[in-house]
Amino acid sequence: LGTRLSEYTKSIPKPMVKILGTPIIVHIMKHYFKYGFKKFYVAAGYKQKVLKDYFKKKKFKWNVKIFDTGEKTMTGGRLKRISKYINNETFCFTYGDGVADVNITELISFHKKNNSKATLTAVQPPGRFGSLEFERGKVLSFQEKPKGDGNWINGGFFVLEPEVFDYIEGDQSVWEQYPLKKLAENGELAAYHHNGFWQPMDTLKDKMYLDQLWKDSKSPWKCWS
Repeated sequence: LGTRLSEYTKSIPKPMVKILGTPIIVHIMKHYFKYGFKKFYVAAGYKQKVLKDYFKKKKFKWNVKIFDTGEKTMTGGRLKRISKYINNETFCFTYGDGVADVNITELISFHKKNNSKATLTAVQPPGRFGSLEFERGKVLSFQEKPKGDGNWINGGFFVLEPEVFDYIEGDQSVWEQYPLKKLAENGELAAYHHNGFWQPMDTLKDKMYLDQLWKDSKSPWKCWS
């Protein structure tokens, strides 16, 4: 629904909000395509017709299938609904509203080495406020957008085994709650630490920031030609 981006999402689903002319979902697909991915399944719901119409008209070097997973289905439920199309293979799963310069090849290699059912990409978001370092009333340094408080958070960009579907009960299952918590408790959730660029598009301010980076040719997530 993208309620915090309602300026745009009243008429389109959040993944279709554009970064300077191109929907963010296409930015994400281009990133994966660079690492050899040619098949994408979109678990759609809210205003899914916009997604279907767009991908019918546009031609890409990869295949896209849009699935109706219910307008009010939660994140885990959406994943469960497309389980029958996975064909018992290791697969990648991510959100439709964030970009990063994650090395997908390294991420998958890390996942395989750890032999876990699930791997998430851990990131450190930028701090909300500027950071000051001072001594005796004098400012020694000022940093406009430092890293956050040192905590690592879930940045998406998962690599999953089909067994994760067993942790999802139904449409109202939230992927970030019981499934991930239970996988962690069972020692089946690994974390790939990504120290590079990561930026969600949750608010209008986030969108404007990504637009400006792209406009200034300072878009770290653009790792494709």
